[in-house]
Amino acid sequence: MPVQPTPSEGSSVTPGATTSDDHQRVWTPRLVLGLVSIVLLLEVLAISYLMISTALPFIVTHYQTTQGAWLLTAFLLTGAVTAPVIGRLSDMFGKRRLLLACVALAAAGCLLSAIAPSYGVMIAGRALAGFLVPCLFLGYSLIRDVFPPKAVALAVSIATTGMGLVAVPAPFLTGWLIDDFGFRSIFWFLFAVVVAIGFAILVTVDESPLRVRTTVDLVGAVLLGAGLAGVLVGVSFGPSWGWTAASTLTYLLGGAALLMAWLVSARTVAAPLVDLDVLRRRPVYLTTISAGVAYGISGLFAVLLPMMVMVPGIMGLGYGWGLSAEDFALFQLPMVIAIVAGGLLVGVLVSRGFAPRLLMLAGLSLMAIGMLVVAFNHSEKSTIILGAVILGLGQGMSYAAVPNLVIEAVSPTLQASTASIVAVSQSIFPAVLSVVAFTVLNNSHVAMVAQGATFYDSDGFTVAFVIGAIVSVVGALTALAMPRRATDEIAETAGVLGAA
Repeated sequence: MPVQPTPSEGSSVTPGATTSDDHQRVWTPRLVLGLVSIVLLLEVLAISYLMISTALPFIVTHYQTTQGAWLLTAFLLTGAVTAPVIGRLSDMFGKRRLLLACVALAAAGCLLSAIAPSYGVMIAGRALAGFLVPCLFLGYSLIRDVFPPKAVALAVSIATTGMGLVAVPAPFLTGWLIDDFGFRSIFWFLFAVVVAIGFAILVTVDESPLRVRTTVDLVGAVLLGAGLAGVLVGVSFGPSWGWTAASTLTYLLGGAALLMAWLVSARTVAAPLVDLDVLRRRPVYLTTISAGVAYGISGLFAVLLPMMVMVPGIMGLGYGWGLSAEDFALFQLPMVIAIVAGGLLVGVLVSRGFAPRLLMLAGLSLMAIGMLVVAFNHSEKSTIILGAVILGLGQGMSYAAVPNLVIEAVSPTLQASTASIVAVSQSIFPAVLSVVAFTVLNNSHVAMVAQGATFYDSDGFTVAFVIGAIVSVVGALTALAMPRRATDEIAETAGVLGAA
């Protein structure tokens, strides 16, 4: 029988909070509707990224900015900083309650972006919408607590990659909204859908019975958030401010100092934002790294792809076909189908005993191959589609492997808080990779600026995709290094910690 790790220092489990009653449950119509509600919410999280990426060329042109990466970075940075806090609060007050609170804040962010008069307000709205990010781990952690045990592996795979109900038609919906109503319609649509799904979850999903008595490390949250923001601002604006400028160095060094202060704080408080003792366990930190890589690569590809194919071919940049948003939907469809197929494949294989770490290894390897295919030939549509399909299959497999790895690695009482550690990585990696890619492009690969829009040369995209491929390989090697039996590793580490 697997050894259950004890709660981190400074926390305790509420007596009587078990899932024994849930183990006797069978599938009911309400349970099915609850799963559909969670699936739709998490698909909205996924397609919101797709929608914003597709609308990115229109948004940066409208506001005449070269800092398009911050549309995604602000969203992800909020997710990275709030995920551990939300994880702690959900352990204390209930996962469903915190899920609904995040949905309400995200809806407010979508509304703010829809009416944004300036790019700064647009970024503020996107930052608030970042409360959708914690919904990912809250969703599958809630499933772990209230769904029949035999259905958990398939249910979390469906929840994190979707059933195609929204993902497949999403590109066509995105194209129609942008081409016919402008980029603001994307945010109005997301606002309405998030509100509707929040109500559905309210009436169809049960609350988790698990509770943990703990505290919330607000100081750690401020230090981590400010540190990450400082470093990313310095990296983003370094090319335009100058790498040796006082402003650049202030943000970079100040951000680094705050991150160091956060590490010190995490070692001194009773219940830190991120439990470093849990994080240092081999299954946990390797899962955290590989999950971050998977999300980082998919986010980078989502940003770069529309920027290439929607550029008019007559500009002579060596890429681009001037696709409209609706044309781009058809172009992207094979990749979306591959993502859904990869996720469902993992759900089936895990339920039949396949090791999630091997599926993560396969997924990240496919993502590396897809990146390389596009890196060295992005002048032909067929090659880009091939690379996108390969990457999409790997993305679906990697995304679905993550929650199964987390469930395998930790006890139910630490599910949400540990998953929140992984969620930090899932937010930081795409935020950092997007900023790095734009920094490289803006620093030495600007081909021309026309009507407020910046266009990059072909070599710049090659470099960006190669960077993605290298990071994917690192993630694959990390998955390969995972222990064959995570519970054995946890038992060994827990014994060492107990002895200490």
